[in-house]
Amino acid sequence: MPKLKEGFRGQRAIIIPSFIIDNIKNDPLGRQLYITDIGFYPTASHHYRERSSEQASENILIYCVKGEGWYKIRNQKYIVPQDHFFIIPEHEAHSYGCNEENPWSIYWFHFSGEIASFFANGFDIPTAINAVNSNSTKGHLELFEEIYCALDNGFSNNNILYATSTLFYFLGLLKYSRLYIDHNNESQQLDVVDLSIKYMQEKLTQRIKLSDIASEVHLSVSYFSNLFFKKTGFSPLQYLNMLRIRKACQYLDNTNMKINQIAPLVGIDDNFYFSRIFSKIMGITPSQYRSDKKG
Repeated sequence: MPKLKEGFRGQRAIIIPSFIIDNIKNDPLGRQLYITDIGFYPTASHHYRERSSEQASENILIYCVKGEGWYKIRNQKYIVPQDHFFIIPEHEAHSYGCNEENPWSIYWFHFSGEIASFFANGFDIPTAINAVNSNSTKGHLELFEEIYCALDNGFSNNNILYATSTLFYFLGLLKYSRLYIDHNNESQQLDVVDLSIKYMQEKLTQRIKLSDIASEVHLSVSYFSNLFFKKTGFSPLQYLNMLRIRKACQYLDNTNMKINQIAPLVGIDDNFYFSRIFSKIMGITPSQYRSDKKG
């Protein structure tokens, strides 16, 4: 079977000149993350690429929107179905191509930068795009078009930096939408954390314990606490206190109530404890917060 290296009807591609890349590397924002090549190959029959580790100088993202393809890395071959993407890390020898009977249509770009590996990490296996809602795929493709159009309009500093800013958003969505992919237990665990936060919000005026929250979602305290921290970066009680203080800030901003009137409304009966928690979270006392000019 022939292996076509160039030329697909309706294809689009932009290669950033090397001197522009050099300029990007000198920009405080640009050097963090930038694109070197970008394109779209529709129904890419006979599409095939192969690179050595020396030739693979950037990270390569390929997003299959139709059909099917494959890639090989570290002696492992992966199949890439529709609505999946993968990222080949820089300096990794690889090859990839279409399924000859059902050739893929792909959006792709090569990217590099000081923090590029942060976004590439973990995506060297095929990953589905079926994230939180049915509009996720459309959203990613619209962002791709934003990046492409910005570069297609020329390589001015504004166009380059706009493309870079949009690239941050694009890759951020891919990285963190993984949290919402429906993978059985993971999906259930995420629902548990969301339900517990909703429970906290409903009980802000009451004194509740960690065991109350864990019991509400039918988990042990230790398992629930680990699960909650994994998703939010905070313990359940830390998060609850932040919700309480956020609500207290609203009272301080929008009412003339005294502090000893506000504290019970956010589930804290001890005024001194309330002030201590408030100062720990906000960095200032409730009185200082109220007197600060905002907006």
